[in-house]
Amino acid sequence: MRFQSNYDPHPHIHVQTDAQACACAGWEAIGRELREAIRARSGSRTVLCVDCYHGVWEEETLAQLKALLSPDVVFCAADAQISREKALNMLRHHLTDDRVFGVMSHHRIEDFFEPDRAEALRAAISRASGLVLVFGVGAAYLCQPDLLVYADMARWEIQLRFRSGRLANWLDSNFSEDPLRKYKRAYFVDWRVLDRHKRELFSRIDFLLDTNDESLPKMMTGAAFRRGLDTAVARPFRLRPYFDPGVWGGQWMKEKFGLPEDAKNYAWSFDCVPEENSLLLEVGGIVLEIPAIDLVFSHPRELLGDRTYARFGAEFPIRFDLLDTMQGGNLSLQVHPLTGYIQDRFGMHYTQDESYYLLDAGEDSCVYLGCRNGTDREELRRALAEGQITGQFDAERFVNAIPAHKHDHFSIPAGTIHCSGRDCMVLEISATPYIFTFKLWDWGRLGLDGRPRPTHIGHGLRNIQFDRDTDWVMSNLVNRTQTLREDGHVKEERTGLHPLEFIETRQHWFDAPVAHDTRGNLNVLNLVEGREALVESPSGAFDPFPVHYAETFIVPAAAGAYTIRPIDCGKSGRMATIKAFVRE
Repeated sequence: MRFQSNYDPHPHIHVQTDAQACACAGWEAIGRELREAIRARSGSRTVLCVDCYHGVWEEETLAQLKALLSPDVVFCAADAQISREKALNMLRHHLTDDRVFGVMSHHRIEDFFEPDRAEALRAAISRASGLVLVFGVGAAYLCQPDLLVYADMARWEIQLRFRSGRLANWLDSNFSEDPLRKYKRAYFVDWRVLDRHKRELFSRIDFLLDTNDESLPKMMTGAAFRRGLDTAVARPFRLRPYFDPGVWGGQWMKEKFGLPEDAKNYAWSFDCVPEENSLLLEVGGIVLEIPAIDLVFSHPRELLGDRTYARFGAEFPIRFDLLDTMQGGNLSLQVHPLTGYIQDRFGMHYTQDESYYLLDAGEDSCVYLGCRNGTDREELRRALAEGQITGQFDAERFVNAIPAHKHDHFSIPAGTIHCSGRDCMVLEISATPYIFTFKLWDWGRLGLDGRPRPTHIGHGLRNIQFDRDTDWVMSNLVNRTQTLREDGHVKEERTGLHPLEFIETRQHWFDAPVAHDTRGNLNVLNLVEGREALVESPSGAFDPFPVHYAETFIVPAAAGAYTIRPIDCGKSGRMATIKAFVRE
């Protein structure tokens, strides 16, 4: 019989509403709300600025706004932007020739506008009368709006639009280009520039427009948007997860989470990656989707805590995601760059240390981790190079294949060669530089697009630490569990990670309420055993928050003390969470 899932794929945060904080759905309702806001202004001239994140369907959105509002004059930000050729020339160093990796851009929105044309457009806007609509990416850079609408866009939706071929990169026409290259440009350039611009607008937004669902656009007031962010940062919450197939993908999540049966497999679930995931805000019965990174940008101290913010800035440094190889295949054999390497080559200031926590495992499953004793660098290089030609590579000749069982925990500091084998359900707990994985061997497979999956053997060999051999790995990286306290109902364990990594993890086994405290530090947790628990505030500072098996949830630093109370332990009769935070 199919597992009866209680996993919630659409978690949302309820936002208290009033006359200032409200929402509407559908273009007709959006038009009424904007017309009312325009009428409420005194004077005969109103500058309505609709700034957009790249990925919004600009042509369709502008057409709707013209039909609904009948502006006297329309100015488009695109008319003052630099040409495609100039943009490509300016960004050549950042985009590189590599299919996956670029160099982080520090450009700002003004770098993408021609100064003379921008100044001329500003002058024309200042002379215009009546209802003046200024529209497009960067529109707020060109005017002083009387009303500011920001059309935001979820990163996952942008990626889907890239894959569909309907969306090109900002200031480009590369609709049919390889989606990996489009994602690379967005990651290293487009999103960096537009995020810097967007962050400056948060306190000024009068309306937030959500067009992620093409068939049902939604809009909330700026007051509702800011109240939603204030609400989220004061209580536990979840991000909206998304699921993606892969060449090695499995069947576990399909069953345990009640996902659609028609998908061939699910390889990944990203459920705590604020740069990629969305935050759902329920305002007056309408659920709107915003990028979760908006919360990190707007409330970094309350979310991360002072110490973590001082170390990382407005970046969410802990990532939880799920890797499903149950009835699937091995992940690609890989290594993550050392800190000095990622800083020097890619402009990132920290790297992807990580760990594999096994939510489940098959009978003969394993994790590939560290070099076998005596592995020779040159011999490995030759074997990997030959494998690209012959399609054959004996991974176990060079890499330890360590048996894996449910609730095992493997630390993987950067520079350690690794991958999960088949029949593993991995909760990956890692630092968050997102895409910096050097694939070394992919078992002779093609990607879902029918193309060879990119490998980076040169990068990888410059980062593999060959002294992390069998003896060192077994002593330092496998189930380094230490019991910290234990009574009749609660057992707390330190499960890792290795001292080279900045993330600390604690596991709690319990059949009675467990007291936690953020101590002014971000906490990220997953319910790794049991069906349902309730996160509560001892002081009533937030409403009880239910969590279910395998759901990742965030407790902001500002939330302080909280308890986790078992509701349904399931067949095992006890529950378990794993909690991650930045070491003090």
